[in-house]
Amino acid sequence: MESKATVPAQSVRYLLSAVERQGCDINPLLDEVGISRSDVEAEQGLSVYRYGLLYQRIMQMMDDESFCILSGGKMPKGSFRMMCLCILHSKNLAQALKRCSDFYEICRGPTIKPIVVKKGRFAKVTFAPIESLEANADISLDKAFESRERVRTTLSMWHHFISWLIGRRLVLKAAYFTASRPDDVEYYQTLFQSDVKFSQHGNALVFPSSYLEMPLVQNEDSLRSFLKTAPYQLLVMVDNDNSLKSRIISILGKDFSQEMLSAEEVASMLNVSVSTMRRRLTDEGTSFQQIKDECRKEAAITYINAPQLSFNEIAALMGFEEPSAFYRSFKKWTGMTPGEYRKHADYQPLK
Repeated sequence: MESKATVPAQSVRYLLSAVERQGCDINPLLDEVGISRSDVEAEQGLSVYRYGLLYQRIMQMMDDESFCILSGGKMPKGSFRMMCLCILHSKNLAQALKRCSDFYEICRGPTIKPIVVKKGRFAKVTFAPIESLEANADISLDKAFESRERVRTTLSMWHHFISWLIGRRLVLKAAYFTASRPDDVEYYQTLFQSDVKFSQHGNALVFPSSYLEMPLVQNEDSLRSFLKTAPYQLLVMVDNDNSLKSRIISILGKDFSQEMLSAEEVASMLNVSVSTMRRRLTDEGTSFQQIKDECRKEAAITYINAPQLSFNEIAALMGFEEPSAFYRSFKKWTGMTPGEYRKHADYQPLK
């Protein structure tokens, strides 16, 4: 029983090549996180959770929590945690993102900060030089493959981070990139589930400005659980297909610590009626409830395979107020209790 979510092979190889460019031997690193050379060379990619473990270890090794993402400099260990603690009590998303920008200003190392620009019905998260007075001074990067990968990873991580903060997927209007149109446009569209535009003046996430008024739903307790699995929840994506099921999985996201969206809410985001959504799902051989159960089952197995997480912590990550309710649901999904699963042959502990 393994998580189906994967990171493309080219992203895995890019991350490792960035480590090698720093003069480091990647072989001990791969051994440490239980990844073989064949895993790296395989075209099907790497499971998101195992890739997250690899990324986490690389950030520790480099003492840089912004390794391979836009920052223009190093962010030492603990920076992300402190930024989160600084923003958790913000009154809404707009204030939280403003505080993120302020944090980058005072965090020694970065030369680039995230900023929010609001224009009428839409807003965008983009990037500007530290201490810049021009709010729309986007950072222009060269168009080499490394820069493409760095920008794509950065925007994807910010997208998922914002979604985690508000407890629901941030539905984008578009994702903008300064790079020219690549060969793997479909992957971009799958990743961001929105219109994707290239050869733009800046790199940005564009979304309805109404999201800025949403309250944050996370707290220090949920942050502690989040950090134990980071950057897993910042990397997850959906399968590369155009099915309605895939789009719904994308909207539901991977953060189940909060109450899941209702069928009515999801249908509204898809701009269809609930009856139309249910009918189309029936045509695909599934249902909204089945999709929710599959998403939660996959997340539960991913967390169970992480031995550093206790069952109580996993129950909290899955949104259960009582661990006993999680035990019952897990047995319903897998036929085993969490304890039985960790003793079973299917258990594949992730280091």
